[in-house]
Amino acid sequence: MSKGTCHPAESRQFADPQTGALVRQVTTHPSIHHHPFYYLPAYDDAMRHLCLVSHRTGSSQVFVEIRETGDLLQLTDRPDLNEWSVHPSHDGRFVYFTAGAGAWRVAVDSLEEEQLADFGGGKIREKGMVGAAMGTTTLSRDDCWWAVPVKSGEVARFVIIETASGRCETILERDTIGHPQFHPDDPALLRYAGPYHSRIWVIRRDGSENRLVYQRDVAKKEWIVHETWRPGSTEILTTNWPHGMIGVDVVSGAVRKVCSFSAWHPMINRAGDLMVADTRNPDMGLQLFDPLDGEGRPRLLCLTGSSNAGEHWNTDHCPYDDGPVDVYAPQHTHP
Repeated sequence: MSKGTCHPAESRQFADPQTGALVRQVTTHPSIHHHPFYYLPAYDDAMRHLCLVSHRTGSSQVFVEIRETGDLLQLTDRPDLNEWSVHPSHDGRFVYFTAGAGAWRVAVDSLEEEQLADFGGGKIREKGMVGAAMGTTTLSRDDCWWAVPVKSGEVARFVIIETASGRCETILERDTIGHPQFHPDDPALLRYAGPYHSRIWVIRRDGSENRLVYQRDVAKKEWIVHETWRPGSTEILTTNWPHGMIGVDVVSGAVRKVCSFSAWHPMINRAGDLMVADTRNPDMGLQLFDPLDGEGRPRLLCLTGSSNAGEHWNTDHCPYDDGPVDVYAPQHTHP
């Protein structure tokens, strides 16, 4: 199996045993498969392709499911893919990813790969399997700008790449930069994750106005984690694990309650009026909730049957406040 291989459709549907909701399983091959990280799109805007990573070849490679036929097309065949860096373009033309020490994109129709940036020798991700170590990247809604965190020794660099020209600019250097996301309505504004004790930051695309927007309650050992922008607003919605979610307005500084259940990896629709999240401790399946009413009462969508690896989540406060944590939490075990 190699680049350009087209596998026949594997999709099947079944009813959730508890809610009756129709669930679609995309792949059946007995290997690891996953979509991009929870707050990133898996589809292009027209939903022609579903972007995923598959290990069916023996290593992680970029695939798309062609929605018209259900066929699974292999886009890459390389030994150095950073599998959580994958981001499909909104116009459906490319899938962006980092591999080794470079930033790349592959054309979905022609399979041509293009290197947009070379960051020098060595790996560009931090050590580990969670947070900044995942190497997630973000593409602006207009597909014009790609933001890539690059780790070099003890320094994390925030690199902005102009996709039309490949021009690169380092807009920030600091200790750690994780899980960046362009604002869905403003390609000049990004959020990113700093260290656990000062997590939520925003920065302009030109590197200006870099600032911490939420100061956690240290006495309560708050664990602020898993953020996403709310479209149509200047609010970042974030989990305060395991106590629910809060909203933080990055302009006014206002903080509000969003929900009170253990929303783990919460994502929002493009209208900004409906969220879905997996759950843990306890696992209550995928839950739908309203992010605007101040209550966010959960409504079961379906069960997940996931193994949800990561015992450090079984806590009522931030475990890193208690000292170093030996984290084992492979992301593919999460819904």
